[in-house]
Amino acid sequence: MVNRERLVAGFMNMVRVGSESGREGRMAGLLKQKLEELGLEVRIDGAAQKTGTETGNLIARLPGNVNTPAVLFCAHMDTVAPGCGIEPVEENGVIRSAGETILGADDKAGIAAILEAVRAIKENNLPHGDLELVFTICEETGLSGVKFLDFSALKARMGFVLDSDGPVGSIVNRGPSQDKIVATVLGVAAHAGIKPEEGVNAIQVAARAIAAMRLGRIDEETTANIGVISGGRAINIVPDRVALEGETRSLNEEKRRAQTRAICEELEKAAREAGARVQIEVETIYPAMNVPGEAGVVRLAQKAARDLGLHPEIKSTGGGSDTHIFNENGIQAVNLGIGMKKVHTTEEYITVDDLVGTAGYVLAIIKAAAEGEF
Repeated sequence: MVNRERLVAGFMNMVRVGSESGREGRMAGLLKQKLEELGLEVRIDGAAQKTGTETGNLIARLPGNVNTPAVLFCAHMDTVAPGCGIEPVEENGVIRSAGETILGADDKAGIAAILEAVRAIKENNLPHGDLELVFTICEETGLSGVKFLDFSALKARMGFVLDSDGPVGSIVNRGPSQDKIVATVLGVAAHAGIKPEEGVNAIQVAARAIAAMRLGRIDEETTANIGVISGGRAINIVPDRVALEGETRSLNEEKRRAQTRAICEELEKAAREAGARVQIEVETIYPAMNVPGEAGVVRLAQKAARDLGLHPEIKSTGGGSDTHIFNENGIQAVNLGIGMKKVHTTEEYITVDDLVGTAGYVLAIIKAAAEGEF
């Protein structure tokens, strides 16, 4: 029932529409038109007013023709940079970018698959319960779009986010919480050649703190990273300011808090010993996600995968997605693998078979949900 040629053409047209985070207006307009042509009820929420972006999140609804629980599907409209001027090329069943850009399969492959499944439902008059589609903004910038989603507009209590790089049929039911750490080390400026002893080198203080931190893979559930450092004005000035940005993640909330605390303590210790000061801000970007393996949303995804002859793999991830925020707001959701590869790089690609397989998987989930046997 999935129309392979139409699906590929639709995906390639979508990735040509630039939609870097905060600039999803054209993409939202295109999707709104397509969904309304399919007969769905479509609205764009007010998230743009809170995020300062071109558009809000897009919410669409297709009323069911059978009385079964509503099901939600989600993918995000934004991409990382460089995501403008994308020209996709298909060669030997693989779609990639022809130029110096990403492809945008993350996450327009998810959007294309959802749209194709809905078209198949409509064309073949297949039984289905209420379907709710959510296409979010600014997922790549800390999930800020879904954080301002109008959840009061949604009836579904179970959902599927199409935003994992695993194989089609993989089901992500666990994901970490994340802290963002922003610190400024404040030293004392001085002339580096005449009176360096009167200065306190903020870069050196930061370096000592970082050297004492445990970073990288902490354990099987926990990671930490210092990803950005900047400071200094000239080689002949003892630097009095350096800024750091880092993160901690863990599937275990207490481990994440402990790791964040340890990083902050090393910064404070190094500053204290050198006679410097440090200002630290910590923000929890999203909570951990942990959907039980026996939950209905997991069992539904498993059944649909088996119906297609796939071998569903339930797994955890070290990344974050809109899935976290759906769960936080009472919609039990899992993240599905859609086969995209090397995301966030100019080498990103997806195979046509995975694109078609993902659309078929969405369609199988809708069918299984309509049957109510999972």
